[in-house]
Amino acid sequence: MAKKLRVGIVFGGKSGEHEVSLRSAASILNAIDRKKYDVVPIGISKEGRWLQSEEAQQLLGSGAPKKINATNSTGLSIHAAAAGTEAAKLDVIFPVLHGTFGEDGTIQGLFELADIAYVGSGVLGSSAGMDKDAMKRMFAASKLPMVKHVTLLRSEWKKSAKKCVAQIEAALKYPLFVKPANLGSSVGISKVKTRKDLAPAMDLAAQFDRKIVIEQGVGGAGNARLTGKARELEVAVLGNDFPEASVVGEIVPDREFYDYESKYDASSTSEPVIPAKMTREQSKQIREMAIRAFQACDCSGLARVDFLMEPASKSGRAPRIYLNEINTMPGFTSISMYPKLWEASGVGYSQLIDRLITLALERHAEKKQTSFTRGA
Repeated sequence: MAKKLRVGIVFGGKSGEHEVSLRSAASILNAIDRKKYDVVPIGISKEGRWLQSEEAQQLLGSGAPKKINATNSTGLSIHAAAAGTEAAKLDVIFPVLHGTFGEDGTIQGLFELADIAYVGSGVLGSSAGMDKDAMKRMFAASKLPMVKHVTLLRSEWKKSAKKCVAQIEAALKYPLFVKPANLGSSVGISKVKTRKDLAPAMDLAAQFDRKIVIEQGVGGAGNARLTGKARELEVAVLGNDFPEASVVGEIVPDREFYDYESKYDASSTSEPVIPAKMTREQSKQIREMAIRAFQACDCSGLARVDFLMEPASKSGRAPRIYLNEINTMPGFTSISMYPKLWEASGVGYSQLIDRLITLALERHAEKKQTSFTRGA
């Protein structure tokens, strides 16, 4: 009988997406094939404390699986793996961490130092996928279509709000979307329809990051030629050097846009439509753009790529499609868009976990071909 792989599932963390991480981790822990894997849960509290197995299970609360591997392994398992301590060695880590300190390259750097395989993008891909300003620069270098945007620093906003407003209004038209550059799950994002709403939106975004990205909205409100709201489209990407794209899905939000409450509030009536209703040519274009975005940011393993499509034009012109952003560790509950898009593409939830672990091991093996010294 083949030896089981020892998989560390890391969850929680200090970011504003802590609760989202717990939901994703609970789903993975419930679905992962225990016949193939010995699973080691590793929790991180909101204060940044690494938790042992029993405490990690308590962190998950009612969402924890009934049977969880009883072990005293903690975050120190990573160090043990690097040192080759057999009793606590991990073969691969699945960092189910969303947002700051988990999805931004920070913890990926720790895994690299420990020389252990891990699911998802490396330091560069994770960092670029988290920083919307850096991400857009990479998209621009790859000539991918994006909405107009301006990036400002929190220090610039505090020094002269009036000057910043003038700069924004000179470059963009209302409505606008104001976002912290480094965060996910739509935390800190505001839709701004007029100047009077701009300052509160900037103040909110500035609470979460030193860089603020302001984007021009896509839709009829600022353009007399268009009717209705922009369509919010998503594609799941899976792979390393030769990634694949899922079918295209659409989110029909129950609010102005797909904000945090639309995504996670139990009362939300936001509706996913999979596959999205569009022409074959539009689907092909979006899926190809998703792969180009994945490669532009040097991603690996998995990512969800989000798009905006113009509403119908009064002139009958084909709607423009804009690349919005890439998410290198998207929500991973069984009802999250990333797994649902792959399910609609023929890859079930448990199979998807298997594929991601295999990709992590393949990427780690490929890295072993790289020499980091000049040799003797």
